[in-house]
Amino acid sequence: MSEKKMTSSRRHHLKSLILGIAQKWLDTEKTEDIAAKEAYMSQNCPPPTTSGDSAALMEYCKKLNSLIDRIDEERYDIEAKVQKADKEIEDLRIKVVDLRGVKKPALKKVRMSADTMLKALLGSKHTVNMDLRANLKQVKKEVKEEPTEAAGDWRKNIEDKADRKKMFETS
Repeated sequence: MSEKKMTSSRRHHLKSLILGIAQKWLDTEKTEDIAAKEAYMSQNCPPPTTSGDSAALMEYCKKLNSLIDRIDEERYDIEAKVQKADKEIEDLRIKVVDLRGVKKPALKKVRMSADTMLKALLGSKHTVNMDLRANLKQVKKEVKEEPTEAAGDWRKNIEDKADRKKMFETS
């Protein structure tokens, strides 16, 4: 069975429906977050009562100070847990990269002359002509003549070495 491709209008309609549902979910999540914050604040932070004498206010300040200390301890514990989890996540990412291996991207060959390369590097303002051969010296090639007697020399050398060998054997 060959599957028919979805028309662009149908795809657009489905996409808009999905986006609408996602927007509704985000809105409900925001309202739930606000309600949770208000419930937490009303539970853990009662409204202040400033009426009364200085002894009552001192007592109230001590209560607030103890609440602040307790909340700071909770925050510190939560931060330590988060840092530990982040470290574990980073270690796992490193392990995944090590297991997967590093893939080097395939580089494309680009044919570019030296002039165009310098123009690309230095910008269009700088025009540089790269005529490398213009600055070279002209050198005349000298031909070395080799002696033609080298072909017969090796036999004489062998005979001379044989005589030396005999000298060492006799002694």
